[in-house]
Amino acid sequence: MVLLGRAGLRRGEAAGLRRPDMHMALDSRSLGCEVPGEHLHVVRREDAPNGAIAKSPWSRVVPLDFLVVQAYDAYCWERQQVPAAAGCDFVLVNLFREPLGAPMRPGSVTELLAALSRRAGLERPVHPHMLRHAFASNVLDAGGTLDEAQALLGHASLASTQVYAHPAPARLRAAVDRLARDTTGRR
Repeated sequence: MVLLGRAGLRRGEAAGLRRPDMHMALDSRSLGCEVPGEHLHVVRREDAPNGAIAKSPWSRVVPLDFLVVQAYDAYCWERQQVPAAAGCDFVLVNLFREPLGAPMRPGSVTELLAALSRRAGLERPVHPHMLRHAFASNVLDAGGTLDEAQALLGHASLASTQVYAHPAPARLRAAVDRLARDTTGRR
C-alpha cells in the first residue's frame, strides 16, 4: 500500500493501474513518454473488470520516490512467483487468495489495510484515504506548496486540497517563529 501513502493515490486509482502505466526508469523516452524520472500515469478507464475507476476524468502523472520504486521491484519479484498473474496487465493482482492473478478490487485494498492494521495491533484500522491525507500533509510539511499538492493529488479545486492539509506541530511552531523574527527582527 506504498502507492497510497507515498504517491497519494486513491484506492480506485491504485487498483486501476495497468503495468504500462508504471514508468520505473530514469528515462522513459523509449516508451514514448517524455516525463523524466520514475513516475506513474493515473488514467481513467471505464471498462475495468475489477470496478476500479479513477475519480478524475483527467489523466495525471505522479512522480515516484525511491521507496515506491523499491517496493514495486519487490512486488514484481513476488508476483512472478504466481504463474496465474503473468497474463494480467493490472499492477495489483490477487497473489494469495482466489481468484489468483485476477485484478484486485478497490474493496480488497480496504480489507488488506484493515488486516494489516489488526496485525500491527492498532486500535483502529487504517483506511486508504487516511494514507492520501498523510501524503498531502507530508508534501506540505516537506516544503511543498498547496498547488503542488493539488497537482499530485489530482484535485480540480485548490479548496479540495486544503481539506488535506494537516500541518505538523513542528511546522506550526516554525511559522510562529518566522512571524516573531519578521516582527521583531530577532528570535
